[in-house]
Amino acid sequence: MGLCLPCMGGAVKDVVETPDPEIKRRQLAEAAEKRQMEASSRGIKNTYSVEQKKKKQEEIEKRMAASGTGGEGGLRWQVG
Repeated sequence: MGLCLPCMGGAVKDVVETPDPEIKRRQLAEAAEKRQMEASSRGIKNTYSVEQKKKKQEEIEKRMAASGTGGEGGLRWQVG
């Protein structure tokens, strides 16, 4: 019967070295960030415009909070 073993000289080439823990940690963090970005943009064709709308909405909310017009609707009447 024949044995299916690799040649001992070639076995050293087939060994896969584990990466440095710091490199592995960095790769995992990059992969997680990529997955998060893909998940947040799933179903959205133009992610840039969505981000701009969010920023604009936050700016409006900050202005309203700063001016104290929370319940008034923010309308002003001009007497002319």
